[in-house]
Amino acid sequence: MPFQNTLSFARELDRIDPLQKFRDRFYFPQLNGKNVIYFTGNSLGLQPKNAKDFVDEVMEDWKNLAVEGHFHSKKPWWDYHERLAKPLAKIIGAKPGEVSVMNTLTVNLHLLMVSFYRPTKKRYKILCEEKAFPSDQYMLQSQVRFHGFDPKDAIVEVAKRPGQHHWHTNDIIEKINELGDELALVMLGGVNYYNGQVFDMKAITGAGKSVDAMVGWDLAHAAGNIELKLHDWNCDFAAWCSYKYMNSGPGNASGIFIHEKHLGQDNIPRFEGWWGTSKETRFLMKQEFEPIATADAWQLSNPPVLALAPYLASLELFEEVGMEALIEKREKIVSYLEFILHEIGSEVDSSFEIITPAERGCQLSVLLHGEGRSLFDYLMANGVITDWREPNVIRLAPAPFYCSFEDMYNFGQVLKRGILGRT
Repeated sequence: MPFQNTLSFARELDRIDPLQKFRDRFYFPQLNGKNVIYFTGNSLGLQPKNAKDFVDEVMEDWKNLAVEGHFHSKKPWWDYHERLAKPLAKIIGAKPGEVSVMNTLTVNLHLLMVSFYRPTKKRYKILCEEKAFPSDQYMLQSQVRFHGFDPKDAIVEVAKRPGQHHWHTNDIIEKINELGDELALVMLGGVNYYNGQVFDMKAITGAGKSVDAMVGWDLAHAAGNIELKLHDWNCDFAAWCSYKYMNSGPGNASGIFIHEKHLGQDNIPRFEGWWGTSKETRFLMKQEFEPIATADAWQLSNPPVLALAPYLASLELFEEVGMEALIEKREKIVSYLEFILHEIGSEVDSSFEIITPAERGCQLSVLLHGEGRSLFDYLMANGVITDWREPNVIRLAPAPFYCSFEDMYNFGQVLKRGILGRT
């Protein structure tokens, strides 16, 4: 259907949207008594209305049962995390045993690097994208230094082509082949945080494995956003945060994926703790570590149940909707947002540029040629919650769970007023 930049058309798209009803299952910030237009699900997802019930349940069990809540609550705490594995496995394309929930993203990446970055004198280099998210850069640099290598030598960045805003898969694969038997690890973001590009994870993973390198993925902006098939793609490991597209709450627990080929091994290098040992013998307090035959072997401590409760609440919504339906709406609503941006750009003769390539998820990154921070400030002051990235980019991420097509239209009108009002 050809798009139209009208309120009636946007409302018609909402009327036929099978996910429109889920909008009312989230809390929106308010401005002047109205819901804001929320474009920052790529930074922090909105709160599901069912999250409080899940947290309150834990609080009541703690109040009434105290320590007995570990085994006698409605959802016993000692294995609470296991309830998240199956729905998460569907989201990331894994087997439940390949998934565990623990810690936070960068902590988990460090722990996974212990197992999967095992440099030798010859094979020690790590391939990543240029200007990766700072936390990834710091993590990789510190890991390399820990093993006695110089980051300037050991970390190889794949650059964008001159004058372009995105990477080419062929360039990444060529660099992998060029490094060959010097390459220990391919470590990229599945979706780039800045330009919103979705990397060809299947092709890149295949290239990495062809030169016998380990391949891991930071899925901070991918999990709950795009189709993932980590098991089928033969990725070695991955980690993600849950508070973006998966709406689990600020700074909440992360998740990990470890391919089943690495599971159940007694001799794999790994930092270990009590909660990673066999459930059957855990309370015998044995001196010997007996790893669980799943990704749970990488757990160090008992799960933070109060943190996992809203995570589980959100996953209940994912189970109800399914990734296929979310992706279908995502493609449509992002396309409509792109259309609105082009329409408004023509009406106001603006020179802003969408730098997100066709390979994308929820996010459109807009380079504000001729505009600046003042336009971002205007949007924020007028009920459009978006995200600024230096030097001159705003990120727009219409999450399909709770963003509407009417939001896209209304955003265009605010954007138009913001530009015209300052010229």
